[in-house]
Amino acid sequence: MQLKENCSGDCREILAGAMQRLHEIKKLQAAGLICHDGDFVPSVHYPPITQYAPITEDELFAGYTLPEDELLDIYVHFPFCKQHCTFCHYPVKLGEQTEEKDRYLTALEREMDTYMARLGIGRIKARSILIGGGTPTSLAPEQLERFLRFFCERVDLRQCSQFNYDVDPGTLVGSVGLERLRIMMEYGANRLTIGVQSLDDSVLKAMNRPHDARTAIEAIENSRRFGYQLNIEFIFGHTGETLENWIAVMEKAVTLPVDEIQLYRLKVLPYGDRHGSVVRLRRKDPLSIPPFEDTMMMKQVAIEILRRHGFQENLRRVYSKKKEHYSHYAYNQCCMLYDQVGFGITAFSSLRDRFGLNTQHFDEYYAWIEKGSLPLNRGIVRDREAQVRWATVLPLKNSELRKARFEEVTGIPFDTVFRAKVARLKEFGLIVENQNIVRLTELGAFVADEVVEQFNANEFMPFSSDAYAPGPLHPYADNTPRDALGSTGPPATSGAIPADDVADDPRRCGRP
Repeated sequence: MQLKENCSGDCREILAGAMQRLHEIKKLQAAGLICHDGDFVPSVHYPPITQYAPITEDELFAGYTLPEDELLDIYVHFPFCKQHCTFCHYPVKLGEQTEEKDRYLTALEREMDTYMARLGIGRIKARSILIGGGTPTSLAPEQLERFLRFFCERVDLRQCSQFNYDVDPGTLVGSVGLERLRIMMEYGANRLTIGVQSLDDSVLKAMNRPHDARTAIEAIENSRRFGYQLNIEFIFGHTGETLENWIAVMEKAVTLPVDEIQLYRLKVLPYGDRHGSVVRLRRKDPLSIPPFEDTMMMKQVAIEILRRHGFQENLRRVYSKKKEHYSHYAYNQCCMLYDQVGFGITAFSSLRDRFGLNTQHFDEYYAWIEKGSLPLNRGIVRDREAQVRWATVLPLKNSELRKARFEEVTGIPFDTVFRAKVARLKEFGLIVENQNIVRLTELGAFVADEVVEQFNANEFMPFSSDAYAPGPLHPYADNTPRDALGSTGPPATSGAIPADDVADDPRRCGRP
Protein backbone atom coordinates (compact mmCIF):
# COMPACT_ATOMS: atom_id res chain seq x y z
CA MET A 1 0.00 0.00 0.00
CA GLN A 2 1.33 3.44 -0.97
CA LEU A 3 1.66 5.78 2.03
CA LYS A 4 0.51 9.30 1.29
CA GLU A 5 3.05 12.08 1.69
CA ASN A 6 0.82 13.94 4.12
CA CYS A 7 0.39 10.90 6.38
CA SER A 8 1.47 11.87 9.91
CA GLY A 9 4.13 10.04 11.87
CA ASP A 10 1.47 8.39 14.04
CA CYS A 11 -0.43 7.36 10.92
CA ARG A 12 2.69 5.84 9.37
CA GLU A 13 3.39 3.97 12.58
CA ILE A 14 -0.15 2.61 12.71
CA LEU A 15 -0.02 1.52 9.07
CA ALA A 16 3.37 -0.12 9.59
CA GLY A 17 1.86 -2.12 12.46
CA ALA A 18 -1.04 -3.12 10.23
CA MET A 19 1.40 -4.33 7.56
CA GLN A 20 3.16 -6.44 10.18
CA ARG A 21 -0.15 -7.94 11.29
CA LEU A 22 -1.05 -8.70 7.67
CA HIS A 23 2.28 -10.54 7.31
CA GLU A 24 1.33 -12.68 10.34
CA ILE A 25 -2.10 -13.39 8.89
CA LYS A 26 -0.60 -14.46 5.57
CA LYS A 27 1.60 -16.96 7.39
CA LEU A 28 -1.45 -18.41 9.12
CA GLN A 29 -3.25 -18.59 5.77
CA ALA A 30 -0.31 -20.53 4.31
CA ALA A 31 -0.49 -22.88 7.30
CA GLY A 32 -4.13 -23.71 6.48
CA LEU A 33 -5.98 -21.67 9.11
CA ILE A 34 -7.69 -19.26 6.69
CA CYS A 35 -9.22 -20.24 3.36
CA HIS A 36 -7.43 -19.31 0.14
CA ASP A 37 -9.55 -16.26 -0.73
CA GLY A 38 -9.73 -14.99 2.86
CA ASP A 39 -13.52 -15.28 3.07
CA PHE A 40 -15.12 -16.14 6.39
CA VAL A 41 -18.30 -17.21 8.13
CA PRO A 42 -18.72 -15.87 11.69
CA SER A 43 -18.80 -18.44 14.48
CA VAL A 44 -21.93 -17.05 16.10
CA HIS A 45 -23.48 -20.37 17.15
CA TYR A 46 -22.56 -24.02 16.96
CA PRO A 47 -23.66 -25.74 14.81
CA PRO A 48 -23.97 -22.79 12.39
CA ILE A 49 -27.44 -21.30 12.45
CA THR A 50 -28.07 -21.94 8.73
CA GLN A 51 -27.48 -25.69 9.07
CA TYR A 52 -30.11 -26.87 11.56
CA ALA A 53 -32.44 -29.70 10.64
CA PRO A 54 -36.22 -29.59 11.19
CA ILE A 55 -37.38 -30.18 14.76
CA THR A 56 -40.74 -30.24 16.52
CA GLU A 57 -41.65 -28.48 19.72
CA ASP A 58 -42.04 -31.80 21.54
CA GLU A 59 -38.65 -33.01 20.32
CA LEU A 60 -36.91 -29.84 21.42
CA PHE A 61 -38.35 -29.79 24.94
CA ALA A 62 -38.32 -33.55 25.66
CA GLY A 63 -36.55 -33.98 29.01
CA TYR A 64 -35.78 -30.29 29.42
CA THR A 65 -36.01 -28.69 32.87
CA LEU A 66 -35.32 -25.13 33.93
CA PRO A 67 -31.97 -24.25 35.55
CA GLU A 68 -31.93 -24.50 39.34
CA ASP A 69 -32.08 -20.72 39.77
CA GLU A 70 -34.76 -20.51 37.02
CA LEU A 71 -32.95 -17.53 35.49
CA LEU A 72 -33.03 -17.09 31.72
CA ASP A 73 -31.55 -14.56 29.32
CA ILE A 74 -34.20 -13.19 26.97
CA TYR A 75 -34.10 -12.07 23.34
CA VAL A 76 -36.99 -10.51 21.40
CA HIS A 77 -36.78 -9.93 17.63
CA PHE A 78 -38.53 -7.19 15.65
CA PRO A 79 -38.28 -7.75 11.86
CA PHE A 80 -39.07 -4.21 10.71
CA CYS A 81 -36.84 -1.64 9.03
CA LYS A 82 -37.19 1.56 7.04
CA GLN A 83 -35.11 0.02 4.23
CA HIS A 84 -32.90 -3.00 3.66
CA CYS A 85 -29.19 -2.48 4.35
CA THR A 86 -26.89 -4.13 1.83
CA PHE A 87 -25.17 -6.25 4.50
CA CYS A 88 -28.31 -7.62 6.20
CA HIS A 89 -28.99 -11.36 5.86
CA TYR A 90 -32.32 -11.45 7.72
CA PRO A 91 -35.91 -11.16 6.46
CA VAL A 92 -37.66 -7.92 7.37
CA LYS A 93 -40.73 -5.93 6.35
CA LEU A 94 -39.97 -2.44 5.10
CA GLY A 95 -41.64 0.92 5.61
CA GLU A 96 -44.22 2.04 8.17
CA GLN A 97 -46.14 -1.28 8.35
CA THR A 98 -48.36 0.06 11.18
CA GLU A 99 -51.01 -2.67 10.94
CA GLU A 100 -48.39 -5.38 10.50
CA LYS A 101 -46.56 -4.20 13.63
CA ASP A 102 -49.81 -4.33 15.61
CA ARG A 103 -50.42 -7.86 14.36
CA TYR A 104 -46.87 -8.84 15.25
CA LEU A 105 -47.19 -7.44 18.79
CA THR A 106 -50.34 -9.51 19.31
CA ALA A 107 -48.48 -12.63 18.13
CA LEU A 108 -45.47 -11.88 20.36
CA GLU A 109 -47.69 -11.61 23.41
CA ARG A 110 -49.33 -14.95 22.63
CA GLU A 111 -45.95 -16.56 21.91
CA MET A 112 -44.65 -15.54 25.34
CA ASP A 113 -47.73 -17.02 26.99
CA THR A 114 -47.37 -20.26 25.04
CA TYR A 115 -43.67 -20.50 25.95
CA MET A 116 -44.36 -19.91 29.65
CA ALA A 117 -47.06 -22.58 29.59
CA ARG A 118 -44.57 -24.99 28.00
CA LEU A 119 -42.06 -24.25 30.79
CA GLY A 120 -44.74 -24.38 33.49
CA ILE A 121 -44.07 -20.88 34.84
CA GLY A 122 -46.16 -17.75 35.39
CA ARG A 123 -43.32 -15.28 34.73
CA ILE A 124 -39.84 -15.48 33.24
CA LYS A 125 -37.02 -14.63 35.64
CA ALA A 126 -34.65 -12.53 33.55
CA ARG A 127 -30.88 -12.62 33.96
CA SER A 128 -30.43 -10.15 31.07
CA ILE A 129 -32.50 -8.89 28.13
CA LEU A 130 -31.74 -7.96 24.53
CA ILE A 131 -34.38 -6.47 22.23
CA GLY A 132 -33.10 -6.59 18.65
CA GLY A 133 -33.97 -6.82 14.98
CA GLY A 134 -34.43 -5.44 12.45
CA THR A 135 -35.16 -2.15 14.11
CA PRO A 136 -37.10 -2.64 17.36
CA THR A 137 -37.34 1.14 17.80
CA SER A 138 -39.14 1.48 14.47
CA LEU A 139 -42.32 1.01 16.51
CA ALA A 140 -44.36 4.13 17.07
CA PRO A 141 -44.11 5.31 20.71
CA GLU A 142 -47.56 3.94 21.57
CA GLN A 143 -46.63 0.55 20.06
CA LEU A 144 -43.31 0.57 21.90
CA GLU A 145 -45.10 1.21 25.18
CA ARG A 146 -47.67 -1.48 24.40
CA PHE A 147 -44.87 -3.99 23.88
CA LEU A 148 -42.93 -3.02 26.99
CA ARG A 149 -46.06 -3.11 29.11
CA PHE A 150 -47.02 -6.69 28.22
CA PHE A 151 -43.38 -7.78 28.17
CA CYS A 152 -42.67 -6.50 31.67
CA GLU A 153 -45.91 -8.05 32.95
CA ARG A 154 -44.51 -11.42 31.91
CA VAL A 155 -40.88 -10.91 32.94
CA ASP A 156 -39.52 -10.68 36.48
CA LEU A 157 -36.81 -7.98 36.31
CA ARG A 158 -35.64 -8.15 39.93
CA GLN A 159 -32.46 -10.09 39.11
CA CYS A 160 -31.98 -8.66 35.61
CA SER A 161 -28.49 -7.14 35.43
CA GLN A 162 -28.90 -5.46 32.02
CA PHE A 163 -31.77 -4.50 29.69
CA ASN A 164 -30.38 -3.71 26.24
CA TYR A 165 -32.01 -2.32 23.10
CA ASP A 166 -30.36 -2.67 19.66
CA VAL A 167 -31.36 0.49 17.79
CA ASP A 168 -31.04 2.49 14.58
CA PRO A 169 -29.82 6.10 15.00
CA GLY A 170 -32.66 7.60 12.96
CA THR A 171 -35.23 6.34 15.47
CA LEU A 172 -33.66 8.29 18.35
CA VAL A 173 -33.79 11.84 16.98
CA GLY A 174 -36.49 14.47 16.95
CA SER A 175 -39.39 14.62 19.38
CA VAL A 176 -40.49 11.06 18.55
CA GLY A 177 -36.98 9.73 19.11
CA LEU A 178 -36.75 11.45 22.48
CA GLU A 179 -40.12 9.95 23.42
CA ARG A 180 -38.83 6.47 22.57
CA LEU A 181 -35.75 7.03 24.73
CA ARG A 182 -37.96 8.10 27.63
CA ILE A 183 -40.30 5.12 27.29
CA MET A 184 -37.50 2.56 27.13
CA MET A 185 -35.83 3.96 30.21
CA GLU A 186 -39.13 4.14 32.08
CA TYR A 187 -39.53 0.37 31.59
CA GLY A 188 -35.99 -0.46 32.73
CA ALA A 189 -33.79 -0.39 29.60
CA ASN A 190 -30.30 0.78 30.60
CA ARG A 191 -28.02 -0.01 27.64
CA LEU A 192 -28.28 0.81 23.93
CA THR A 193 -26.40 -0.70 21.02
CA ILE A 194 -26.57 1.87 18.22
CA GLY A 195 -25.93 0.66 14.67
CA VAL A 196 -23.82 3.57 13.43
CA GLN A 197 -21.86 1.36 10.94
CA SER A 198 -19.90 4.33 9.53
CA LEU A 199 -19.43 8.06 10.00
CA ASP A 200 -18.71 8.61 6.31
CA ASP A 201 -21.83 9.63 4.41
CA SER A 202 -20.67 8.12 1.11
CA VAL A 203 -20.12 4.74 2.82
CA LEU A 204 -23.48 4.96 4.59
CA LYS A 205 -25.11 5.55 1.21
CA ALA A 206 -23.33 2.48 -0.23
CA MET A 207 -24.65 0.49 2.74
CA ASN A 208 -28.18 1.80 2.04
CA ARG A 209 -28.39 3.01 5.63
CA PRO A 210 -31.41 5.21 6.48
CA HIS A 211 -29.32 7.85 8.28
CA ASP A 212 -26.27 10.03 7.82
CA ALA A 213 -23.33 10.68 10.14
CA ARG A 214 -24.87 13.78 11.67
CA THR A 215 -28.01 11.86 12.62
CA ALA A 216 -25.88 9.13 14.23
CA ILE A 217 -24.03 11.66 16.36
CA GLU A 218 -27.28 13.35 17.38
CA ALA A 219 -28.71 9.95 18.43
CA ILE A 220 -25.61 9.28 20.52
CA GLU A 221 -25.84 12.66 22.23
CA ASN A 222 -29.57 12.21 22.92
CA SER A 223 -29.00 8.76 24.41
CA ARG A 224 -26.14 10.00 26.57
CA ARG A 225 -28.34 12.76 28.03
CA PHE A 226 -30.82 10.09 29.13
CA GLY A 227 -28.03 8.21 30.93
CA TYR A 228 -27.86 5.01 28.87
CA GLN A 229 -24.72 2.90 28.71
CA LEU A 230 -23.77 3.20 25.03
CA ASN A 231 -22.26 0.74 22.58
CA ILE A 232 -21.85 1.80 18.93
CA GLU A 233 -21.22 -0.58 16.01
CA PHE A 234 -19.08 -0.20 12.89
CA ILE A 235 -18.63 -2.40 9.81
CA PHE A 236 -15.29 -2.59 8.02
CA GLY A 237 -14.53 -4.05 4.59
CA HIS A 238 -17.70 -2.70 2.96
CA THR A 239 -18.02 -1.27 -0.53
CA GLY A 240 -16.83 2.33 -0.53
CA GLU A 241 -14.49 1.90 2.42
CA THR A 242 -10.79 2.55 2.03
CA LEU A 243 -7.99 2.56 4.56
CA GLU A 244 -7.99 6.34 4.39
CA ASN A 245 -11.68 6.94 5.09
CA TRP A 246 -11.80 4.07 7.61
CA ILE A 247 -9.00 5.68 9.64
CA ALA A 248 -10.92 8.97 9.59
CA VAL A 249 -14.06 7.20 10.84
CA MET A 250 -12.20 5.51 13.70
CA GLU A 251 -10.47 8.73 14.72
CA LYS A 252 -13.88 10.38 14.92
CA ALA A 253 -15.47 7.42 16.75
CA VAL A 254 -13.04 7.56 19.68
CA THR A 255 -14.04 11.18 20.38
CA LEU A 256 -17.73 10.34 20.84
CA PRO A 257 -19.33 10.08 24.32
CA VAL A 258 -19.74 6.29 24.29
CA ASP A 259 -18.71 3.41 26.55
CA GLU A 260 -18.08 0.71 23.96
CA ILE A 261 -17.13 0.50 20.29
CA GLN A 262 -17.90 -2.69 18.39
CA LEU A 263 -16.26 -3.76 15.12
CA TYR A 264 -17.79 -6.12 12.56
CA ARG A 265 -16.14 -7.40 9.43
CA LEU A 266 -18.50 -7.33 6.45
CA LYS A 267 -20.23 -10.71 6.20
CA VAL A 268 -20.72 -11.47 2.52
CA LEU A 269 -21.73 -15.10 2.86
CA PRO A 270 -25.26 -15.45 4.31
CA TYR A 271 -25.39 -16.34 7.99
CA GLY A 272 -29.16 -15.86 8.33
CA ASP A 273 -32.37 -16.66 6.48
CA ARG A 274 -31.93 -14.21 3.60
CA HIS A 275 -29.25 -13.44 1.04
CA GLY A 276 -28.29 -9.81 1.57
CA SER A 277 -27.81 -7.65 -1.51
CA VAL A 278 -24.07 -7.67 -0.81
CA VAL A 279 -24.06 -11.25 -2.15
CA ARG A 280 -25.37 -10.07 -5.51
CA LEU A 281 -23.07 -7.07 -5.44
CA ARG A 282 -19.96 -9.21 -5.07
CA ARG A 283 -21.14 -11.64 -7.73
CA LYS A 284 -21.71 -8.77 -10.16
CA ASP A 285 -18.59 -6.75 -9.30
CA PRO A 286 -16.09 -8.62 -7.07
CA LEU A 287 -13.65 -5.69 -7.11
CA SER A 288 -16.22 -3.37 -5.53
CA ILE A 289 -15.53 -4.93 -2.13
CA PRO A 290 -12.13 -4.25 -0.52
CA PRO A 291 -9.73 -7.19 -0.86
CA PHE A 292 -8.90 -9.47 2.05
CA GLU A 293 -5.55 -7.75 2.61
CA ASP A 294 -7.10 -4.28 2.95
CA THR A 295 -9.81 -5.65 5.23
CA MET A 296 -7.25 -7.16 7.57
CA MET A 297 -5.35 -3.88 7.67
CA MET A 298 -8.58 -1.98 8.40
CA LYS A 299 -9.17 -4.20 11.39
CA GLN A 300 -5.65 -3.73 12.75
CA VAL A 301 -5.59 0.05 12.34
CA ALA A 302 -8.94 0.28 14.13
CA ILE A 303 -7.65 -1.83 17.03
CA GLU A 304 -4.55 0.36 17.32
CA ILE A 305 -6.49 3.64 17.18
CA LEU A 306 -8.85 2.32 19.85
CA ARG A 307 -5.91 1.20 22.00
CA ARG A 308 -4.26 4.60 21.80
CA HIS A 309 -7.45 6.15 23.16
CA GLY A 310 -7.83 3.73 26.07
CA PHE A 311 -10.19 1.17 24.51
CA GLN A 312 -9.30 -2.49 25.10
CA GLU A 313 -11.06 -5.59 23.77
CA ASN A 314 -13.44 -6.82 26.44
CA LEU A 315 -15.68 -9.34 24.74
CA ARG A 316 -14.68 -10.33 21.22
CA ARG A 317 -14.95 -7.41 18.77
CA VAL A 318 -16.11 -5.06 21.56
CA TYR A 319 -13.74 -2.44 22.93
CA SER A 320 -14.30 -0.43 26.08
CA LYS A 321 -12.37 1.67 28.57
CA LYS A 322 -13.85 -0.15 31.56
CA LYS A 323 -14.20 -3.93 31.88
CA GLU A 324 -17.66 -3.59 33.41
CA HIS A 325 -18.97 -2.20 30.11
CA TYR A 326 -20.02 -5.17 27.99
CA SER A 327 -23.11 -7.04 26.83
CA HIS A 328 -24.34 -9.25 29.66
CA TYR A 329 -26.64 -11.04 27.23
CA ALA A 330 -23.75 -12.03 24.93
CA TYR A 331 -21.49 -12.94 27.83
CA ASN A 332 -24.10 -15.08 29.59
CA GLN A 333 -25.10 -16.98 26.48
CA CYS A 334 -21.78 -17.40 24.66
CA CYS A 335 -19.23 -17.43 27.48
CA MET A 336 -21.07 -18.88 30.47
CA LEU A 337 -23.37 -21.04 28.28
CA TYR A 338 -26.42 -20.12 30.34
CA ASP A 339 -29.95 -20.93 29.15
CA GLN A 340 -31.59 -18.31 26.92
CA VAL A 341 -35.03 -17.99 25.33
CA GLY A 342 -36.00 -16.07 22.20
CA PHE A 343 -39.28 -14.68 20.87
CA GLY A 344 -40.26 -13.51 17.40
CA ILE A 345 -39.55 -14.53 13.82
CA THR A 346 -36.04 -16.06 13.38
CA ALA A 347 -35.40 -15.78 17.14
CA PHE A 348 -33.67 -18.71 18.83
CA SER A 349 -33.53 -20.41 22.21
CA SER A 350 -30.26 -21.88 23.48
CA LEU A 351 -31.08 -24.32 26.28
CA ARG A 352 -28.15 -26.14 27.86
CA ASP A 353 -27.83 -29.07 25.45
CA ARG A 354 -30.24 -28.00 22.70
CA PHE A 355 -31.05 -25.16 20.33
CA GLY A 356 -34.35 -24.17 18.74
CA LEU A 357 -34.85 -21.66 15.93
CA ASN A 358 -38.13 -19.95 15.04
CA THR A 359 -39.49 -19.92 11.52
CA GLN A 360 -38.26 -17.34 9.04
CA HIS A 361 -41.66 -17.05 7.33
CA PHE A 362 -44.18 -14.45 8.53
CA ASP A 363 -47.29 -16.39 7.51
CA GLU A 364 -45.99 -19.55 9.16
CA TYR A 365 -45.14 -17.62 12.32
CA TYR A 366 -48.66 -16.19 12.64
CA ALA A 367 -50.34 -19.52 11.82
CA TRP A 368 -48.47 -21.44 14.51
CA ILE A 369 -49.07 -18.78 17.13
CA GLU A 370 -52.80 -18.68 16.36
CA LYS A 371 -53.14 -22.44 16.95
CA GLY A 372 -51.29 -22.23 20.27
CA SER A 373 -47.99 -23.71 19.13
CA LEU A 374 -44.48 -22.33 19.37
CA PRO A 375 -43.21 -21.22 15.93
CA LEU A 376 -40.15 -23.49 15.97
CA ASN A 377 -39.10 -25.14 12.73
CA ARG A 378 -35.37 -25.97 13.10
CA GLY A 379 -33.04 -27.01 15.87
CA ILE A 380 -30.96 -29.70 17.51
CA VAL A 381 -30.67 -31.71 20.68
CA ARG A 382 -26.91 -32.11 20.81
CA ASP A 383 -25.22 -35.48 21.29
CA ARG A 384 -22.02 -35.76 23.32
CA GLU A 385 -19.71 -34.78 20.47
CA ALA A 386 -21.79 -31.76 19.45
CA GLN A 387 -22.04 -30.65 23.07
CA VAL A 388 -18.27 -30.79 23.47
CA ARG A 389 -17.71 -28.79 20.30
CA TRP A 390 -20.39 -26.22 21.28
CA ALA A 391 -18.87 -25.79 24.74
CA THR A 392 -15.48 -25.17 23.11
CA VAL A 393 -16.37 -22.89 20.21
CA LEU A 394 -18.62 -20.32 21.90
CA PRO A 395 -16.65 -19.40 25.03
CA LEU A 396 -13.24 -19.59 23.34
CA LYS A 397 -14.44 -17.33 20.53
CA ASN A 398 -15.99 -14.71 22.78
CA SER A 399 -13.86 -14.60 25.93
CA GLU A 400 -12.27 -17.73 27.40
CA LEU A 401 -13.01 -21.39 27.94
CA ARG A 402 -13.28 -22.20 31.64
CA LYS A 403 -12.45 -25.82 32.20
CA ALA A 404 -14.69 -26.24 35.24
CA ARG A 405 -17.69 -24.89 33.33
CA PHE A 406 -16.79 -27.01 30.29
CA GLU A 407 -16.82 -30.18 32.39
CA GLU A 408 -20.06 -29.11 34.04
CA VAL A 409 -21.92 -28.86 30.71
CA THR A 410 -20.24 -31.78 28.91
CA GLY A 411 -19.46 -34.28 31.67
CA ILE A 412 -15.84 -34.72 30.56
CA PRO A 413 -12.61 -32.77 31.24
CA PHE A 414 -11.34 -30.45 28.52
CA ASP A 415 -7.85 -31.86 29.05
CA THR A 416 -8.99 -35.11 27.45
CA VAL A 417 -10.21 -33.64 24.15
CA PHE A 418 -8.71 -31.93 21.08
CA ARG A 419 -5.14 -32.49 22.28
CA ALA A 420 -3.55 -32.48 18.82
CA LYS A 421 -5.40 -29.33 17.75
CA VAL A 422 -4.69 -27.53 21.01
CA ALA A 423 -0.98 -28.32 20.73
CA ARG A 424 -0.77 -26.92 17.19
CA LEU A 425 -2.71 -23.78 18.05
CA LYS A 426 -0.29 -23.17 20.92
CA GLU A 427 2.68 -23.78 18.68
CA PHE A 428 1.45 -21.04 16.32
CA GLY A 429 0.85 -18.63 19.20
CA LEU A 430 -2.94 -18.58 18.84
CA ILE A 431 -4.03 -19.86 22.26
CA VAL A 432 -2.65 -20.10 25.79
CA GLU A 433 -3.75 -22.52 28.48
CA ASN A 434 -3.35 -23.25 32.16
CA GLN A 435 -5.04 -25.65 34.55
CA ASN A 436 -8.17 -23.47 34.70
CA ILE A 437 -8.78 -21.79 31.35
CA VAL A 438 -7.97 -21.66 27.65
CA ARG A 439 -7.80 -18.24 26.02
CA LEU A 440 -6.98 -16.76 22.63
CA THR A 441 -3.79 -14.74 22.37
CA GLU A 442 -3.83 -11.26 20.83
CA LEU A 443 -3.04 -12.85 17.46
CA GLY A 444 -5.60 -15.60 18.02
CA ALA A 445 -8.27 -13.05 18.92
CA PHE A 446 -7.60 -11.25 15.63
CA VAL A 447 -8.62 -14.40 13.73
CA ALA A 448 -11.00 -15.73 16.38
CA ASP A 449 -13.59 -17.14 13.96
CA GLU A 450 -10.99 -19.17 12.09
CA VAL A 451 -9.32 -20.41 15.28
CA VAL A 452 -12.51 -21.75 16.83
CA GLU A 453 -13.60 -23.32 13.54
CA GLN A 454 -10.76 -25.75 14.18
CA PHE A 455 -13.20 -27.37 16.62
CA ASN A 456 -16.15 -27.63 14.20
CA ALA A 457 -17.16 -31.08 13.02
CA ASN A 458 -16.25 -31.61 9.35
CA GLU A 459 -19.90 -31.35 8.30
CA PHE A 460 -20.09 -27.86 9.83
CA MET A 461 -16.87 -26.42 8.43
CA PRO A 462 -17.58 -23.19 6.53
CA PHE A 463 -15.61 -24.28 3.46
CA SER A 464 -14.57 -27.52 1.78
CA SER A 465 -11.25 -29.15 2.57
CA ASP A 466 -9.61 -28.00 -0.66
CA ALA A 467 -10.40 -24.35 0.18
CA TYR A 468 -7.47 -24.35 2.62
CA ALA A 469 -3.72 -24.71 2.15
CA PRO A 470 -2.51 -28.21 3.16
CA GLY A 471 -0.62 -26.92 6.21
CA PRO A 472 -0.44 -27.91 9.88
CA LEU A 473 -3.47 -25.74 10.75
CA HIS A 474 -5.77 -27.27 8.14
CA PRO A 475 -9.08 -27.43 10.07
CA TYR A 476 -10.01 -30.92 8.85
CA ALA A 477 -6.84 -32.47 10.34
CA ASP A 478 -7.29 -34.71 13.41
CA ASN A 479 -10.99 -33.96 13.40
CA THR A 480 -12.83 -37.26 13.50
CA PRO A 481 -14.71 -37.87 16.75
CA ARG A 482 -12.13 -40.42 17.81
CA ASP A 483 -9.20 -38.12 17.11
CA ALA A 484 -10.83 -35.10 18.67
CA LEU A 485 -12.65 -36.58 21.65
CA GLY A 486 -10.92 -39.82 22.47
CA SER A 487 -7.41 -38.83 23.55
CA THR A 488 -6.34 -38.54 27.16
CA GLY A 489 -3.37 -37.12 28.96
CA PRO A 490 -2.28 -34.55 31.53
CA PRO A 491 -3.17 -30.89 31.07
CA ALA A 492 -0.79 -29.08 28.75
CA THR A 493 0.93 -26.07 30.31
CA SER A 494 3.01 -24.75 27.41
CA GLY A 495 2.20 -21.08 26.94
CA ALA A 496 0.32 -21.06 30.23
CA ILE A 497 -1.59 -18.01 31.41
CA PRO A 498 -0.17 -16.55 34.62
CA ALA A 499 -2.38 -17.34 37.61
CA ASP A 500 -2.65 -13.66 38.59
CA ASP A 501 -3.95 -12.81 35.11
CA VAL A 502 -6.86 -15.16 35.72
CA ALA A 503 -7.58 -13.84 39.19
CA ASP A 504 -7.65 -10.22 38.06
CA ASP A 505 -10.41 -10.73 35.49
CA PRO A 506 -13.64 -9.33 37.04
CA ARG A 507 -15.74 -11.69 34.90
CA ARG A 508 -14.17 -14.84 36.36
CA CYS A 509 -17.18 -15.47 38.59
CA GLY A 510 -19.71 -15.10 35.82
CA ARG A 511 -21.26 -11.82 36.91
CA PRO A 512 -19.47 -8.51 37.48
